[in-house]
Amino acid sequence: MIKTVLLDFIKIYFHKLHDMNLKKLLNYSLLFLIIQSAKAQEQFSVFFDSNKFDITKTESKKLQDWFVANKDSKIVAINGYTDEVGSNEFNDTLAKKRVDFICSQIKSKVKIRDDYKSRSFGENFKQSKIKAENRKVIIYYILPKDLAHEEDILGIKPKTIVSDEIVPTEEEAMNFPVNATLEDKIKLSKKGTLILLKDINFYVNTFAIMQTSKRAIDELIFVMNEFPKLKIEIQGHICCVPLDARNLSLERARQVKRILVAEGIGEKRIKVKGFGVSKPKFPIPEKSEFEAARNRRVEIMIIDN
Repeated sequence: MIKTVLLDFIKIYFHKLHDMNLKKLLNYSLLFLIIQSAKAQEQFSVFFDSNKFDITKTESKKLQDWFVANKDSKIVAINGYTDEVGSNEFNDTLAKKRVDFICSQIKSKVKIRDDYKSRSFGENFKQSKIKAENRKVIIYYILPKDLAHEEDILGIKPKTIVSDEIVPTEEEAMNFPVNATLEDKIKLSKKGTLILLKDINFYVNTFAIMQTSKRAIDELIFVMNEFPKLKIEIQGHICCVPLDARNLSLERARQVKRILVAEGIGEKRIKVKGFGVSKPKFPIPEKSEFEAARNRRVEIMIIDN
């Protein structure tokens, strides 16, 4: 049907182009492309007697023949309809029963899209003047030769997967100036930049922060106030053990966040994550206290600035 409409359109278009003396602009290749684009879903109708939701032997034979001829096709929708005889409620129910009946007949005889639609319209659709033509179920399907273009035929656009995952950039790769302050590093950073918070230390096997960490904490509070759009993820890491059994790395990150929030920094600006010993700077077990200290660290990752 769609191809017929397109061909009629082409004839009219050719006639108009002839009148405009522009017919030569439409060549055979364009005509071929238009006809090729006319791939569409097909439809097959099964008709019912008045007030019935099962079908006659004649319609059953027609349906079975369709199954055989279309075993490699794919059903994309099944719609049920009724005439206007009876109440709206009765006809809505009857239309649904007709759809259910056809679905029960299909079983595994013809492939069906996972997201196929089955709809019952009752009498609320554009009616034919011939009542018998309104008592039907229409099966919409795609022929095997067109299945390669299934998504296009159904007008389904490919899903664009937008990942909000930020790719981390190690501090070393940023080549910050020697002796750069935390504020300097923030100014030079981009989303994903990792920055080591130096001199934040915890008592052994706890998330309690040592008093000697106050200067580093104050510096972090300062930059969070200085850059009100700055959002960070505080990342905790531990050393010296094969497994972070007590989730200590996360608790340490949380403790830093608690201090920031207590100092008036918005909680929504701060995320936390504990990596345990999954991202060591040096292999575990470490060979020296220097290596252990580098593994036992707190970093921030820039989420937004």
